[in-house]
Amino acid sequence: MKQANFLWVQPETSELSPAFKELLQTHTIPEHIGRLLWQRNIRSADALAAFLRPDLDHLYDPFLLFDMEKAVARIHEAIINEERILIYGDYDADGITSTTVLKETLELLGAEVSTYLPNRFTDGYGPNLAVYKKMISEGIQLIVTVDNGVSGHEAIAYAQQQGVDVIVTDHHELPEALPDAYAIIHPRHPSGDYPFGDLAGVGVAFKTACALLEEVPLELLDLVAIGTIADMVSLTDENRILVSNGLKMIQQSDRIGLNELLSISGVNKQQITETDIGFSVGPRLNAIGRLEDPNPAVTLMTTFDQEEAAALARELDTINQQRKSFVEAIMKEAQQKINPENEVHLVVGDNWHEGVLGIVAGRLMQQTGRPVIVLTKKEQGVAKGSGRSVAALNLFEMLSTMRDLFVNFGGHHAAVGLTIPTDDLALLQESMNKYVASEGIDLSEGIPLQIDDTLSLGDVTIELIDSLKVLAPFGLGNPLPKFLIKDLHTKSARQIGAEKQHLKLVMEDNTSTQLDVIGFGFGAEAHEFDNDDLSLVGQLTINEWNGNKKPQLMMDDFAVAGFQLFDYRSKRMRQGISFGNQTLGISFWAKLTTEAQRVCPNLTVYQTMPELIDVFNQGDFQEIAFLDCPKEPQVMKEIVEALAVNRINIVLLSPEDAYLDGVGSRDQYSRLFKLIQQQEQLDVRYKLKSIADFLKLPEKLLIFMIQVFSELEFVTIKDGVLKKNAAPANHPLTDSTVYQQRQQMIKTEEFLLMSDLSTLKQWLIS
Repeated sequence: MKQANFLWVQPETSELSPAFKELLQTHTIPEHIGRLLWQRNIRSADALAAFLRPDLDHLYDPFLLFDMEKAVARIHEAIINEERILIYGDYDADGITSTTVLKETLELLGAEVSTYLPNRFTDGYGPNLAVYKKMISEGIQLIVTVDNGVSGHEAIAYAQQQGVDVIVTDHHELPEALPDAYAIIHPRHPSGDYPFGDLAGVGVAFKTACALLEEVPLELLDLVAIGTIADMVSLTDENRILVSNGLKMIQQSDRIGLNELLSISGVNKQQITETDIGFSVGPRLNAIGRLEDPNPAVTLMTTFDQEEAAALARELDTINQQRKSFVEAIMKEAQQKINPENEVHLVVGDNWHEGVLGIVAGRLMQQTGRPVIVLTKKEQGVAKGSGRSVAALNLFEMLSTMRDLFVNFGGHHAAVGLTIPTDDLALLQESMNKYVASEGIDLSEGIPLQIDDTLSLGDVTIELIDSLKVLAPFGLGNPLPKFLIKDLHTKSARQIGAEKQHLKLVMEDNTSTQLDVIGFGFGAEAHEFDNDDLSLVGQLTINEWNGNKKPQLMMDDFAVAGFQLFDYRSKRMRQGISFGNQTLGISFWAKLTTEAQRVCPNLTVYQTMPELIDVFNQGDFQEIAFLDCPKEPQVMKEIVEALAVNRINIVLLSPEDAYLDGVGSRDQYSRLFKLIQQQEQLDVRYKLKSIADFLKLPEKLLIFMIQVFSELEFVTIKDGVLKKNAAPANHPLTDSTVYQQRQQMIKTEEFLLMSDLSTLKQWLIS
């Protein structure tokens, strides 16, 4: 059995109401799509109409946002008085698009405006006091923040004291006390009552633009879609309207920089989806802020110079490639540092690029199912980095109880950033483990994976996949549906990718219906698919190649029911294999081979069944590995039954090479006997290899033949010296117990080493 990596959450079964079924018929929506809508709480005529037609007419009045009237009046006053206005943004895709939206809005109104995106490494996130001082000294008279500000108490207080008003537009978590700004526009402002609280930073900037212009500026919706998707806010309600219409605007946009970025990203502008933004455009905008000064990204989004746009797009693409290489290199190191005994993984490295540590933490969290904090050691004896958490643990709340350890600390439930003295790292790890234990937090179940429906392979068609498009755009709150398909076996499987890190599968059911499957990042688990009773969860897509269309599943997770047998009998399969701490290696030979010791750190030599059961129960073992062949196969069956394990690895090394070398031929015995007769004595302790070479015999076979001669008293051996017996009794070789045991061993090895895997599997579980 192979447990799923995630906690599969099946949909609640509830019958569609008759009224809703009528609605589906009215809108010609298939019932399987209706079930998905029903599960997403789209159950009334109004809700369905709003979902199916995300019209701009349904946008909320921007003046419903608290302080909007006050902010708009102050900005208009600044424009009339020709005050110098600064837009202070953020270094990610949301901040870049937010800044661009407000910049173009204010320029349209004739404002004297400049922009500043803080540098992640020198300025940090949010209002920076030193930057505010510099900008004010250079004549800035009004500051408008986008995608930041609600935690910028010190810098905002300074600006207000200097007579420079600060208008905050933000969407991040609200602190207990808000800064003393001139105005704060936030969809969840404690004194406000805005109908939708999940706007991205660019959404808040866009609502401000709507209020300033007293209309909806359609030409800015392309930026709104990009920032909203990239910031992974809920794609429901007003965000669904903004993104749906923003994607349409991108198709007809003449924004030079965006078109260049789409081109270099390989995105078909006319068929662009939220997935293209999330995986191609967003990462390139985010990358520059992670590694370098982000301000050129605003230039890219606003330039009218074709050559400048092309050059900047190439620069962002190059930086994104660097970002990928940094992530991959750090991932390889970080994975080796994971200690599975820890409840929360604290991973610390040297000279890791701190701009990508949040990405690494998120990936490790997905792989391990545990909260992860990834830090890099810096100068002045501190370590700095980011953490990501699962739903079961509020990372911010936990670390708040340990604030005394940190130089800097901030974040929310699922993500944090922190700086800590390196001398306190061990204490931090210990404190986190104790916290999880004392609070009774169970992190063993894994990250929840919501399943929308269960399908058979016969259900998976091009028509089904096309019908899902009515639910788009997909994102948080409205995810691309994930389907469970059970009772599969593998028709073919191969590792793909430069480092064989991915899987390309063809799965089949008992009706011989087939489905192509892609498993990104599953390459190391290829051996798991050499089994039956497989269940897969993933997203359905269409693979189009040379004009041919085929359904395809993008796999998110898998599980295997029942008994699993993994085959490492060949030298090729054993290459590089190393079983982890959850595997107990079992050997049947007192003298362990070097190979057996290499492949399994936890191993035991089989003595008696009670002793083996004690060893297995004392460790946290989930599976066993038979490292070599027993004298009789039945012993393996008895062990499997006694330990009640259903994950078995067979390595089955042959220390004696009995099946390979046999018992020796008449000619081989004749040559050995002739040599013994010709020599007074033979040094079989130090000259054994020379003797084997002379007789053209495998060394292990020669040792066995000498043991047979010794047992039958044809020869004597003392202190490593072999001498012939002057008057040996006449015995057939088969009288030797050693010879008989060898014959049995040959039968055992022939069965265990030469049988195909399915035969062995049936034999073990029968």
